[in-house]
Amino acid sequence: MSQFITPLPVQPLNTKAMLKAATVVLWGLVAVVSLNAGNHAISADNRKLPNVVVILIDDMGYTDLGCYGSKFFETPNIDRLAREGMRFTDGYAACPVCSPTRASIIAGKFPARLNLTDWLPGRADRPSQMLLRPKIQQALPLEEFTLAEALAAVGYKCGAVGKWHLGERGFLPEDQGFHRNVGGTEKGSPPGGYFKFKTPSLELDEGQYLTDELHKAADLFIKQHVDEPFFLYLSHYAVHIPLQAKAELTEHYRQKLLSAEQTRPTHTNPIYAAMIHSVDQGVGRLLDTLDRLKLSDNTIIFFTSDNGGLSVPEGPNTPATSNSPLKTGKGYLYEGGIREPFIVRFPGTVPAGTTCQTPVVSMDIYPTVMELAGVQTHQQLDGVSLVPLLKQTGTPERQALYWHYPHYSNQGGKPGGAVRMGDYKLIEFYEDNHLELYNLRTDVGENQNLADAQPDRTRSLHAQLATWRNAVKAQMMTPNPNYQPNTKP
Repeated sequence: MSQFITPLPVQPLNTKAMLKAATVVLWGLVAVVSLNAGNHAISADNRKLPNVVVILIDDMGYTDLGCYGSKFFETPNIDRLAREGMRFTDGYAACPVCSPTRASIIAGKFPARLNLTDWLPGRADRPSQMLLRPKIQQALPLEEFTLAEALAAVGYKCGAVGKWHLGERGFLPEDQGFHRNVGGTEKGSPPGGYFKFKTPSLELDEGQYLTDELHKAADLFIKQHVDEPFFLYLSHYAVHIPLQAKAELTEHYRQKLLSAEQTRPTHTNPIYAAMIHSVDQGVGRLLDTLDRLKLSDNTIIFFTSDNGGLSVPEGPNTPATSNSPLKTGKGYLYEGGIREPFIVRFPGTVPAGTTCQTPVVSMDIYPTVMELAGVQTHQQLDGVSLVPLLKQTGTPERQALYWHYPHYSNQGGKPGGAVRMGDYKLIEFYEDNHLELYNLRTDVGENQNLADAQPDRTRSLHAQLATWRNAVKAQMMTPNPNYQPNTKP
């Protein structure tokens, strides 16, 4: 039996969360928060507070779901979320790699503002690089008032299940406002893999599969807090490498691939398909639990990924997927690296079966949860509330979306920045400062660079991107004095 099955006492909030609880002000009379000599007392009508579930997949590509166009992967339960909620066609991760996007969800801020712009601990500089990376934060700073802390301050029980990758001991989920941590460490890949996973809070027995056990832990957390509001951050290691899946599911997709009528299918990796299948089965289990406990109508569910699908060789059984028609994948600022599945379900508030084409991004989850829960925090958030979109009453006031990635990625991506405003997206590459401009409405594959054809728009967006970088104090790269261009990467 997995270690998490033994019920653990709910841990008290740490001193950091207690001190920051004073920054929370509730709309109306939902709850009152006060501090007294380092302790806090909370009085709330918990029945009115919606439960919150954030399901974050690792390295899932934009087209890896049936509801986003895949004819190969079988995802009926995630597709059900889309049928019963709102599917965003232009949902984005805050970064083309994992840790920065995760920080953007938990803190609600641009990775550039947090100085956490690469996966942790980050890719070391190499002689083949023209530029050297800036020094980045090695953990989500404790000074950040996290989504978990904001919700815990008004009576939520907060559980982190799965991948953390935002710092080691002293910076783990239990140090950032979560009452429970199952399987989260500083590691980005699953320690021991998907069949021999081992961490202090979760260790698999023979024959167990990590994705299944994380869903069981999530299921248990919900059952333990059925009578009080909860925030479940279900952050999967799947479908990150190493690609490992159940043999019977892998064989199912091998046979499906052999019998496929398509002459050139977009997706062809049976192991990766089996991993997605297990994720989808777990989502079905979670939805069934919410239904059985009569919690579905009062639970907000967000579903998204931390970056694009792995589309290049990186270890055994890879490439994992194709993000076609999007360009490239994980590690790149093209659409394949940052555009993600993004689904929100909240019965009674979000109309079922709706589709939204307004661009949204991972850091929007924090302020959206705050507004739906009726909680106001007096702090700076870079995300915007999506409630007007979810209720179809309007559009959030936001001029543009921005990205800053001053790093070379393991997948071959070059350092750069990007801005999307309306249908247009500009990418600046930091090595030589060359610019690429695309109309995503007519050219989602980013095949036709319009920078020379539309110089005024290019200059305007470039200036806007530079202004934003200055505003968030984005760290820039420096020249590599030992640059050896002919060195093998």
